[in-house]
Amino acid sequence: MLDGPSGKSLYNPRKHQWIVHDNLKRFSALVCHRRFGKTVLAINELIEQAVQCTRPSPRYAYLAPLLKQAKSVAWDMLLHYSEPFRVDTNIAELRVDLVNGSRVTLYGADNPDALRGIYLDGVVLDEYADMAPSVWTQVVRPALSDRKGWAVFIGTPKGANAFYDLYTAASADPEWYAAMFKASETGVIDPSELEAAKRDMSPEEFAQEFECSFSAPNMGSYYGKEMGRLDESKQIARVVYEPRVPVWTAWDLGIDDATAIWFVQQVGREVRIIDYYENSGEGLAHYANVLKSKPYVYDGHLLPHDAEVKELGTGTSRTEVLQSLGIRATVVPVQRVEDGINAVRLLLPRCWFDSEKCAKGIKALREYQREWVDKLGTWRASPRHDWASHGADAFRYLALGLKPPASTKPLDYSKMNKRIV
Repeated sequence: MLDGPSGKSLYNPRKHQWIVHDNLKRFSALVCHRRFGKTVLAINELIEQAVQCTRPSPRYAYLAPLLKQAKSVAWDMLLHYSEPFRVDTNIAELRVDLVNGSRVTLYGADNPDALRGIYLDGVVLDEYADMAPSVWTQVVRPALSDRKGWAVFIGTPKGANAFYDLYTAASADPEWYAAMFKASETGVIDPSELEAAKRDMSPEEFAQEFECSFSAPNMGSYYGKEMGRLDESKQIARVVYEPRVPVWTAWDLGIDDATAIWFVQQVGREVRIIDYYENSGEGLAHYANVLKSKPYVYDGHLLPHDAEVKELGTGTSRTEVLQSLGIRATVVPVQRVEDGINAVRLLLPRCWFDSEKCAKGIKALREYQREWVDKLGTWRASPRHDWASHGADAFRYLALGLKPPASTKPLDYSKMNKRIV
């Protein structure tokens, strides 16, 4: 690693950190146990690459799921390890400027727009399991293109989500470097401390946090165990559309956020989830055209209760707009989120998901979770609003709107004056 002007390095990598530094490729995926030292590794890799870069005005970034997380976890490290090479500091922008004109900046994936329009020579995406996959595909990857910059994805598993997909694909791609570092193998944590942690934690927690298990249910996940059981029973597979059975859809309507739609058939007790669609920044006409473009015969559409709220500017509700577009909707009455979550848990054992067409929605269900509050040392009672919320909320309306298995039609709310005809 680089030495400062005094000839003494501030960073002395451990054995496995050296292994990483020596083997990194343009794209790398690293699965690391807790206390491995991944953030220290990441910050020093960014500083070294920035100082050695000979391009004009090099730009490097450290990206955490939340900007406040980037500041609390990495800012002090960046200041410390960059000190021998730093010529300027901008606290407001969480940025350091180095001797050769290069710059390292901290960002949060909760504000991806801050990364739009910039170029990057290198980036570390820390705790990628907590980020929306679109942050990489739509924002960060394009920023690397013109300079052919590099990226390191690094984190601890949180279920079989986008980080799992990325690591699995990287392991089979010779152009990527992929590695997994388990606490039982690295020796970073004393064995007696690991044994103590094993006694204090649940088996699932220990397997995820220290043994890098992607199969352990994501802690805080509402449906992790149920989705795991569906994996075991092979209920996430190829599900063929049955033309003789009508299709119901269940929506989560976004304005600035994404709109998510599930496509469902009921055959006896089986609830067949045959398709899923999600998009953002589009009007209702777009989604009506999506439904019409598919070969399905529809029986009805389930919408959240707020779809009946009339907009101040037009005096028209979204159910009325959809009706004008040929979409006759049933509005699911408002119920507590907790009741909807319980309804989903009761419904999931009867569900069969098409693994390809519903891939993004399945990931949303796996990753729908409560948020951990460090200051309180507990989980919030309400769900975390993030990329997974849209698909999970739409599925919640499905669970609340479907009738008991004796019938193939959802509940009729006409007596409650909720039916739109």
